[in-house]
Amino acid sequence: MSGFKKITDELIAFRNERDWEQFHNPKDLSIALSIEANELLELFLWKKPEDADLEKVKEELADVFAYAFLIAEKYDLDIENIVLEKIKKNAEKYPVEKSKGKSDKYNQL
Repeated sequence: MSGFKKITDELIAFRNERDWEQFHNPKDLSIALSIEANELLELFLWKKPEDADLEKVKEELADVFAYAFLIAEKYDLDIENIVLEKIKKNAEKYPVEKSKGKSDKYNQL
């Protein structure tokens, strides 16, 4: 069993024990993911990156991952596959020879 499958199975078990699937449609999961991502972002507000509370970063990042995994599960998406596909697409959009050391968007390279 892959690590992603184990995590997803644990999330589903947790959700189902509480009868929360009724609230876990893709729209609401996406909203929750966005909120959690903003809570992660808030930990860095007005601070140097190294001054953020690492324990809180771990908790908020776990929440972001959890909602992302649940969205993938709703659409029966293979997490490893979709991430690897995206890396491949980004490699085409951002070839090393044009993008190395630059933060420009692909259409500005």
